[in-house]
Amino acid sequence: MAKSLVIVESPSKAKTINKYLGKDYVVEATVGHIKNLPKNKINIDLDNGYVPTYDVIEGKEKVIKTIRDHAKQVKSVFIATDPDREGEAIASDIAEEVAKVNKNIKRVLFNEITKSGVESAMKEPLDIDEKLVESQMARRVMDRILGYKVSPFLWKSMYFGLSAGRVQSVALKLICEREFEIRGFKPKEYWSIEGTFSKPSGNSKPFIAKLYKINEDIMKYNGEEPCIHNIDEAYKILEDLRNNKYRVTDIQVREVKRNAPLPFTTSVLQQTASSKLGYAPKRTMMLAQKLYEGVEIRKGEGNIGLITYMRTDSTRISDEAKKMANEYILDNYGEEYVSNVVRTNGKKAVKAQDAHEAIRPTDVMMTPDKLKKLDKSLLALYTLIWQRFISSQMTPAVFDQKTILIKALDPKGGKTEYIFKATGRIAKFLGFLKVYEDTNEDSSPDEEDDIATIPEDLNVNDMLKAASIKKEQHFTSPPPRYTESSLIKQLDALGIGRPSTFALIVTTVIDRKYVDLVERKLFATELGIQVNKILQEYFPDVINTQFTAGMEEELDTIANGENTYKAVLDDFYLPFKKDLEAADAAAPEIKKSLIEKTEIKCPECGEETGAVMLKKWGRNGLFYTCERYPKCKATLSIDQTNGNEPKIVEGIKCDKCGADMVEKSGPYGKFYGCTNYPKCNGIKPITLGIKCPKCGKGEILERRGGKRKRIFYGCTNYPECDFIENSIPVIQPCENCGNSYMVKKTTQRDGDFLYCTKCKHKEILTKENVSKD
Repeated sequence: MAKSLVIVESPSKAKTINKYLGKDYVVEATVGHIKNLPKNKINIDLDNGYVPTYDVIEGKEKVIKTIRDHAKQVKSVFIATDPDREGEAIASDIAEEVAKVNKNIKRVLFNEITKSGVESAMKEPLDIDEKLVESQMARRVMDRILGYKVSPFLWKSMYFGLSAGRVQSVALKLICEREFEIRGFKPKEYWSIEGTFSKPSGNSKPFIAKLYKINEDIMKYNGEEPCIHNIDEAYKILEDLRNNKYRVTDIQVREVKRNAPLPFTTSVLQQTASSKLGYAPKRTMMLAQKLYEGVEIRKGEGNIGLITYMRTDSTRISDEAKKMANEYILDNYGEEYVSNVVRTNGKKAVKAQDAHEAIRPTDVMMTPDKLKKLDKSLLALYTLIWQRFISSQMTPAVFDQKTILIKALDPKGGKTEYIFKATGRIAKFLGFLKVYEDTNEDSSPDEEDDIATIPEDLNVNDMLKAASIKKEQHFTSPPPRYTESSLIKQLDALGIGRPSTFALIVTTVIDRKYVDLVERKLFATELGIQVNKILQEYFPDVINTQFTAGMEEELDTIANGENTYKAVLDDFYLPFKKDLEAADAAAPEIKKSLIEKTEIKCPECGEETGAVMLKKWGRNGLFYTCERYPKCKATLSIDQTNGNEPKIVEGIKCDKCGADMVEKSGPYGKFYGCTNYPKCNGIKPITLGIKCPKCGKGEILERRGGKRKRIFYGCTNYPECDFIENSIPVIQPCENCGNSYMVKKTTQRDGDFLYCTKCKHKEILTKENVSKD
C-alpha cells in the first residue's frame, strides 16, 4: 500500500511525477478545477463580505471520491497543483475535500518537473498559502461581479448574449482607441535626399549617405520638424547641390555593445513566439504547458519535463541554473563568451510571481539537436526557450561603428550648408549572437540608423564624387494596429493582467466578435466599438487602464498580507455599484438611441402599408427589421442592401417558389434566402465556385461550426460527401505525392503558400510563383 498520495491537476503531469516518486506514492490527477462558481447565478453574497459559494463541477464527483478513497489509505497527502495563484486555489478546494478523511495535508511546488526538481520540492513541503488563495478568490469574485452585472446591462441596452469583463473590456478599450487613432490619422508628406558617394579613384567602393543637416537643422526622417516638406523644397536642394564637390569633414569610430536579452517571462515568450514562429498566444501557452508537464523523449523512458514553470513575470534564475549554463557556454564557445553579470528587467518584482524563475530549460545539456523526434511545434518553441536562456548568460555582441560626415562644397559660394551622413557597423565579437538572433528589443538608438557599407580607406579631408543625388517621397504612417503579441506587450507594460491571463484576454475579445483577427492584426468590429462606447460612457470609474492596473496591485497586497480581501473588494465594488445604478436606469434610452429609421421599404408589407425598415442590433450584428414588428416579421441583413433596396442576386431563383433570392447572413455563415420569406423559406448555399476534390459532384462552401463558430470548408453534397478542410482548397495536384488538391495558407514567415494536408509538402507563392520548398 502506498504511504503517500500526491494530487496534481493534469494527467500528463501525474505520469511524469509518478516516474520519479516510485512505489511509495500514488499520484492522482483532478483534471483542472474540482469546484467553480455556477454558470446560472452570481453566487456571491454582496451584502456580507463578498463570500462566494462554490459548487462541485459536474462530473467531478467521481474524481473527488477517488481522491478521498486514496486519502483514507495513506499517511500523508501532498497537493502539487501548479505553483501560481490559480494552482493555490485549486489546492485549497482539494484540501477542503480531503480534510474530511485525512488532515495530514501538505502543499508542494514543482518549479520544474525533473527528478531533482520533484525530489527537492518533496523535501520542503509547505502549508497552503491562504493569503494567495484569498488573492485569487478576490480576482475571481471581482470578475464574476462585473461580468454578471454589466453583461445584463448590455443585454438591455443592445441585445441578449453580449458580455463584459473586468480586464477584457480594458483590452477592448485599447484596441478601439488605436482604431480611432488610425481612422483619424492624416498622413503628412515629407522627402528624403540621399547620395551615392565614392573616392575619385576607380577602385573605391561606392556607399550611400543621407542628407543629415541643413545649416544648423538636423533633418528628421519621420515627418517631424525639421524636414523637407514637399517636392518644391526637394527640387531646390537638388538644384543647390548641382555640380557641388564633397569633402569628408569628420570620421568617428566607436565601440558599440549590444547586450544579450533577458530570459523569457510569460508575456515576452508569447510576443517572441508570435513574431518568430507565428504562434498565437493561446497556442504558445498550450505547447509550453506540455513542455513543462513532460514529454516522452525516448520510447520506454517515460515523460521528462523540459522547461521550468511557464507562467511567470520574473527574469530571475537560480544559481544552479546559471552555473549549468556557464559550464555549457565554456565547453562549447569558450571563456570569452561566458558572462558573469547579473541583470534584471528593472521592474519591481511582484512577490506572488517572483517566487518563480524565468522560463528556461530544465537541463541545458538537452539541446534542441537531441530532440529531433519531438513534435515539430514543441521543438520550435523549446528551441526558442533554450536559445534565449543560453544567450542570456553570454557576453554582449561588440561592433565597431563608423560615422562619416560629408560636406557639400558649393562652387557658386552659396550660404546654405549641406551635410550628409553615413553610418556603418562591423561586428568585432558576436557574443550572444552566436546562439540567438535578437529582434533589437534591447538595441541602442544608434542601431536604428540606416546602416551603410563604408569603405575602410576613407580619411578626413578626402574629396568624394557623387555618382547620384536622389530625392524620395515619403508619408508618415499611422500607429500600427495591435497584433496579439503587441497587445500583450502593452497590457504587460500597463500592469494589466498577469502571466496566467494574457492569452485568455486576447482570445476572449476575438471570440466575443468585438475584435477581428485579420492577417495577424486586430481590428475593432462595429460591435466592439459600440460596446466599448457604452462601457466608457457608463463605467468610466472601473473600466479604465489606471483602475484595472491599480486593482492588480491591490490583489498583490492581499497575497503579501498588506491588505484584506474585503477592503480590496470594497475599493472595487463601491464605485462600480454607483456606476451600475446609473447605467441600468439609462438602458432603455440607450436601446432606443441605437435604433435607426431608414428609407428602405419593407419587402413584405412596404407596398401595402408604406412601412420602412429599422436598423437595429441583434445576435448576428446589425440587421434591418420592419417597423411594424411583430405584425410584420420581415428582416434583412445589412449586406442584403445597397442602402435603399434589397440586393437581388441575378440568375439565382428559389427552387421552391421561383422567386428572386437575396444574400443573407446567419449564425453559420452567408446564404441565399427567398424574397418571399416568411411565406417561403427556400434557401441555397453560397459556394466558392470550386468543385469538391473528393466527390466531384458538389461545390466547396464556407461553413461555421463548433462552440466558437469557427470557419471551415465543406462540400454542398454533405452528408453524402464528408470532405472538410480548415483552409480554402485549391484544385492543384501536389507535385510531391500526387494528392488531387492542396490548401492555401498564409504565415508571416512564408507569406502565401499552397500546402498538402496529406504529405505536408509546401509550395511558396511569390509574384513569379517559382520559389518552392
